[in-house]
Amino acid sequence: MDSNESSPPSVSRDWFFPSPSPSFIHSSATATSTADHHRHHLHKTPTRRFSTYSRPSNAPAASPVHTTSSSSAAFSSHRDLKYAGFSRRTNFSRRYQRSLTPEAAVPSLTQQIPQKCDVSDDKTSVPSKFTDLAGGRLKFRWHMAFLVALLITTFSSLLHKNISLHNQANDLQAQITKLNGRLQSCNLLEPMDFDDLNSQEGISYPNKSLKTIALVVSVTLLSLPFIFLKYVEYISKSKSPDNLKEEASLNKQLAYKVDVFLSVRPYSKPLALLVATLLLIGVGGLALFGVTDDSLADCLWLSWSYVADSGNHANSEGVGPRLVSVSISFGGMLIFAMMLGLVTDAISEKFDSLRKGRSEVVKKDHTLILGWSDKLGSLLNQLAIANESLGGGIVVVMAERDKEEMELDIAKMEFDFRQTSVICRSGSPLILADLKKVSVSKARAIIVLAEDGNADQSDARALRTVLSLTGVKDGLRGHIVVELGDLDNEVLVKLVGGDLVETVVAHDVIGRLMIQCARQPGLAQVWEDILGFENCEFYIKRWPQLDGMQFEDALISFPDAIPCGVKSASCGGKIILNPDESYVLQEGDEVLVIAEDDDTYAPVALPTVWRGNLPKEFVVPNSVEKILLCGWRRDIEDMITVLDAFLAPGSELWMFNEVVEGVREHKLIDGGLDIERLMNITLVHREGNAVIRRHLESLPLESFDSILILADESVEDSAIQADSRSLATLLLIRDIQAKRLPYREAKAFQGRKGSFSQGSWIGEMQQASDKSVIISEILDPRTKNLLSMSRISDYVLSNELVSMALAMVAEDRQINDVLEELFAEEGNEMHIRQADLYLKEGEELSFYEILLRARQRREIVIGYRIDNAQKAVINPPGKLEKRRWSVKDVFVVIAEKE
Repeated sequence: MDSNESSPPSVSRDWFFPSPSPSFIHSSATATSTADHHRHHLHKTPTRRFSTYSRPSNAPAASPVHTTSSSSAAFSSHRDLKYAGFSRRTNFSRRYQRSLTPEAAVPSLTQQIPQKCDVSDDKTSVPSKFTDLAGGRLKFRWHMAFLVALLITTFSSLLHKNISLHNQANDLQAQITKLNGRLQSCNLLEPMDFDDLNSQEGISYPNKSLKTIALVVSVTLLSLPFIFLKYVEYISKSKSPDNLKEEASLNKQLAYKVDVFLSVRPYSKPLALLVATLLLIGVGGLALFGVTDDSLADCLWLSWSYVADSGNHANSEGVGPRLVSVSISFGGMLIFAMMLGLVTDAISEKFDSLRKGRSEVVKKDHTLILGWSDKLGSLLNQLAIANESLGGGIVVVMAERDKEEMELDIAKMEFDFRQTSVICRSGSPLILADLKKVSVSKARAIIVLAEDGNADQSDARALRTVLSLTGVKDGLRGHIVVELGDLDNEVLVKLVGGDLVETVVAHDVIGRLMIQCARQPGLAQVWEDILGFENCEFYIKRWPQLDGMQFEDALISFPDAIPCGVKSASCGGKIILNPDESYVLQEGDEVLVIAEDDDTYAPVALPTVWRGNLPKEFVVPNSVEKILLCGWRRDIEDMITVLDAFLAPGSELWMFNEVVEGVREHKLIDGGLDIERLMNITLVHREGNAVIRRHLESLPLESFDSILILADESVEDSAIQADSRSLATLLLIRDIQAKRLPYREAKAFQGRKGSFSQGSWIGEMQQASDKSVIISEILDPRTKNLLSMSRISDYVLSNELVSMALAMVAEDRQINDVLEELFAEEGNEMHIRQADLYLKEGEELSFYEILLRARQRREIVIGYRIDNAQKAVINPPGKLEKRRWSVKDVFVVIAEKE
């Protein structure tokens, strides 16, 4: 056998090289069988599908057959390699048929080559293939879903028929048994009444078609959610990619609507649970009605019993009833698990809201405090004392703090609440919803506390709070008391709040009070007694029996109170403090008194009192004073203005603090002080630290008439730190004064003989206090115990006094006009007068007689202090009783400013 017959021609060689002669091709084609040709292409992968070399133009006529085969191979190159054999078999059969008519194959060559080798056509046809494939998958899914539903329906029908036949057989067996029993009884007892038997044995066979419909309906209802979800998924996937980019799919929109419904509606979750329970009972009842012979009402009741108690299905008999009852019990367990979760979440949310102070306060006529500061403890104490006569009251505190922290801090306060309940709520006074939560419209008084820190920021927040309060929809029943830090912001707050607002400027009140106490020692204790509710305070009340009486006669008409002024009805309700003795009370006038409580005083018949004459005329002291201010306050320019109005010309005001001297004038000018317009005082600046001894020793401390130790602005936010600094400054000043005074040598010599004890240096400082008055500003009430025991300095409890003023104005807003006049630069104020201005040594007089003598100088005596006594007595009892007085005693009076 030659080489051509031993090895069949390679297809790849036919692709790359043309045949040398037609005879070789013919012999090769006849010698090679069709089966060998197929096996060659199945077991040998061609190295290259097509060649880039062009065929010779003088190819024989038989070459188109090979070209056609090459074209078929080129067409198959676009397919996967594992299907190469299958393509070659198909193309080979076509080539064999076309080889019989080679003339007809030549024209088709030029038509097949560009069509077979066009790769771009196959690429463009890929998306259409994928689209057809996706559509096929969707159709396949829908066919599968339909088949599954059909199978379920068929299975249910067969099951129902089986169960029905079984139940019918059981019924027939029961009927046979019953008839046999009746026949036996009839044979034994009496003849049978066939009419009665027919009426009793009227067996009502169930409607089988109705039960079949019920079973089909129950299965359909169970299938509807799955069909709906499949439909939504189909709609979402059927949209084009361009539409999906522009808008969300349908299933996402439905999920969003469900989320919104569950989150926005307050009762959406219980409602959804109720609907699910009713659906489960209804579907389960229909299913039981289809597989049992009971009525629909009994089936619905059984369905509810299976839902409520999963163990009730244990008595079911038969495959169908057991299958349905287990399904209903399983759904019931899920529903009750969801119900338990909802109840647990609701209870946890309620306790969490109570713990965090989110619940609403359903109260009226309560006192509302907005904010939190160091003054809150003193304020609550004063409100508790004020409400004691009423059997207690309600105080609501709302601040931007955690409720548990507020309650813990209030529980640590060392005072008796006297049956007053304090309710804490967490919230912001700038939010109307939080204000509504504390029943702001029903409160009888609203107190807005200033925040600790920057005064301008605190006042700005107070202004916003007032705006929120004025915007309450239901309106306000009570008035608003606002604590401000800067006097300049008072006008703006009153402009916004109108007639509802009463302001208490803390720094201004304390600054003026310190100046009054520095010039009149002992006045701080008087103010502490009058502003607080523990002793005597101001009250205003209408007494018709006093109409037509002169004010001088009204002074001695109250044995348990001291009249101080009149609220004149003719002047539009203006309070006239310390009116003329010729003032006659008119109809509608109210009397301002100092009394222990509003129900402890009443006018009596006019007593007979001897009116004497004053022993001497009062001469206003006009001596030059030298005052030292230690520390720097934000409103120090206001204090300088008040001192310039009170002091005699030629007085000196020394300012000792850590502020650089060059910066002080700029701060004073920015505060509104015109240094060139100061008429009576001269400013002397010294720079230094008040807690460093060598800095204090550079000052002539023994030459000052009074020293004011201020709570420095740098440590004002911390009450303990500010009081520690003030106390250290006080002790250093007193020690330096005691060492510089000339009469210290004898005392020191006596001290060296004995042991040096604590009492010795306190005694030296007390002797130094006889030469000069020191007023210390104290923020923490606990610090006053140290100062009151040592008696080396007078003090002003700034936070406590401001809290007292806020509580007093909250109880009666009219008192704010009285306090403003007593602390103002003009008008009336409190004074400490010597007793020799009203009586002689050893003279026996009653308090009413001294009161009438003081009226000759238009003064109102409200109390006295016995010589060597620590405290003054305000509104003394037994005003008609005579006693022997000493000229060293002092009287507390309300008089016009000197």
